Amino acid sequence: MSHTSFFTQQEKHFSSIQAFLKYFGQLQRQKFNNISKAAIQRHKAILAPMRDGQLRQPSISDYWEYWLDYGQRSLLYWDALRQRGDNTLAHERAGYPLLLKFPYELLIDGRDLPQPVNYSLLKIFPELEQPTKERTPVIIIDPRAGPGSGIGGFQQDSTVGESLRAGHPTYFIAFSHSPESGQTLHDINLAHAHFIEEVIRRHPKADKPTVIGNCQAGWALMGLVAARPELTGLVIINGAPLSAREGIDEHNPMRYAGGLLGGAWLTRLASDLGAGRFDGAWLISYFESLNPAHSHWNKYYKLFSNIDHGVPSFLDFERWWGNPTLLNSEEIEAIVDDLFIGNRLEGGLGRHSCEIDLKHIEAPVVVFCSSGDLIASPRQALNWIAETYPSDSALRSAGRTIVYLKHASVEHVDIFLSETVARREHRKLLSASEAVKSLEPGLYEILIEDVPTANESQPKHKVQFVARRIADIFSTDEDGLKYNEKSQFALVDQVSKANNALYDYFVRPWLRQVVREPFAEMMRKTHPLRMQQYVYSSLNPAFSWLAGSAPLVRANRTTVSPDNPLLVWQNSWANLIDAQFNGYRDRRDAWQEMTFHALYGAFSALSDKQEVTAQRNLSLVPEQDATEQP
Repeated sequence: MSHTSFFTQQEKHFSSIQAFLKYFGQLQRQKFNNISKAAIQRHKAILAPMRDGQLRQPSISDYWEYWLDYGQRSLLYWDALRQRGDNTLAHERAGYPLLLKFPYELLIDGRDLPQPVNYSLLKIFPELEQPTKERTPVIIIDPRAGPGSGIGGFQQDSTVGESLRAGHPTYFIAFSHSPESGQTLHDINLAHAHFIEEVIRRHPKADKPTVIGNCQAGWALMGLVAARPELTGLVIINGAPLSAREGIDEHNPMRYAGGLLGGAWLTRLASDLGAGRFDGAWLISYFESLNPAHSHWNKYYKLFSNIDHGVPSFLDFERWWGNPTLLNSEEIEAIVDDLFIGNRLEGGLGRHSCEIDLKHIEAPVVVFCSSGDLIASPRQALNWIAETYPSDSALRSAGRTIVYLKHASVEHVDIFLSETVARREHRKLLSASEAVKSLEPGLYEILIEDVPTANESQPKHKVQFVARRIADIFSTDEDGLKYNEKSQFALVDQVSKANNALYDYFVRPWLRQVVREPFAEMMRKTHPLRMQQYVYSSLNPAFSWLAGSAPLVRANRTTVSPDNPLLVWQNSWANLIDAQFNGYRDRRDAWQEMTFHALYGAFSALSDKQEVTAQRNLSLVPEQDATEQP
């Protein structure tokens, strides 16, 4: 090696480390400023009632009225928690039935297939007779990402409900609580393909079905239609994190978890402690930890403050959310290794799957995401487009049509559960499905505009398709100069592989010999997610008496007047607790991000594989193309 080349490499090495230290210092200052600004805004909101003179001194009658209401409200609140626990126990005793609010017929049981799986194809029946004209069938695939089955149709205003309302023959791919022995993601994909073929066979005169995948089912569906592009006429994916490594600083901390935990070895440990089955309760607990203010306070305070009307919706949600499903170790390991850690969607889902290339998808694809989603942010839902097609002309020349819809604020679960989202976004996506198929190849954004009408029977929203460039996907949330994270996540993948190898060699062989099903079932029963429901159930003598007392309280209910000053004090204390939770979340997320970059960014800089770039991806640079649509 010449002296010139040696000193050139040393200079490059020094520049890489210097760039990292400069970026890390800027990141540290940015985190401090953001946390300070958020704290100031929260304190202003907390002090607003005092500043506006709303915290006046209550009278004796105000005290009496409030504490009478508070006592009754508290008893009804604890009774609602008791009902939740009793519902969980009844659901378990019934064998974890499907939570679907529509009549249905079982067409194919996946357990009867040559490669058995715990999925089934259901035919959903509408309340009214279907129109005589054959319409495009719609298939909704339920997400298996922790909670039980039924999220796509466990209330009238849902994806299933909107499909039936539009007159489509509607089918639902559901799953049971426990997986079949040895089933893999590849087996599930084969079953889903068989289900779609059956729907096509039942509707020979109709167009190919529209298939909707929610969350986990969305990225699984994309892998399926890439391998079998002839199966679908239109693909709709809702809240699906296809690019798990992407995100915006401070808004998507979930993507750093794999690196901070040393990779995917913890999923192997959890599966082995479950005798080969992974408990979805761990996923639910992690999702709740992303927003502790909502999970541990706001959800319950909302129930307490609206106890006279909010109990049914609370119990419906908890009946689904509080009954987690199980996954085989082969499934969860493939999901974490290939999707969340390895980001290898394009290279095959699962160890036994064929090579998957998203370029092979022929049907138009509609992506629905939300900026308020902490699990599948717009970047995580849309970045696969830029990774798959290097330019706008490449997308058009391939003859592909991709449409996306971005909501401004709803959270992940509300994409599937919100009645407002169902009546607005899901309804318009289904009604615009034929228009999507007729679009010229390219990238489009759907804009839904609210239109005031005097007649309730008239449409209240107008749908517009706007041609976009790939660069437009991230133009609204690009945050300037960034430190390229690709090499850091690549290093996480290498660390994960090493830790997995160590675990598979030193721990897994003897742990699988020791753990048996009785111990695994005890671990599942004593999980904090389930224990909090068992404790607040009629099994506990401290709560069993509420079943007889709560109806008497409801019959003699005395509510507090809305202008009682103690209600303002109550809401102020609630806002203070909410601010404390959010402050803790901000500091925790900032610490996680700083720790991630300090570890993996430093190692990447030392290996000369890192660089500072002002662009998120070179493919996002707009082309000078005279044929671009306006």
